[in-house]
Amino acid sequence: MTIHTIDAANAPALGDVRAAGKDDVIRVRRSAAERKDFAKYWEAVGVAFVRGAVVDVRNQEES
Repeated sequence: MTIHTIDAANAPALGDVRAAGKDDVIRVRRSAAERKDFAKYWEAVGVAFVRGAVVDVRNQEES
């Protein structure tokens, strides 16, 4: 299992997100929407979701 976290400051390679699938987790933090490349990441998250990845979208940052 791999856990990928996307936020304003950090994100894995787009290809890694897109290739995620069953048994992988993608955590998208609210601050990720501030990224200039957020649309590309959001598309990659959708691909991973269809491939079986668990997608965890948070409306607030963890403390």
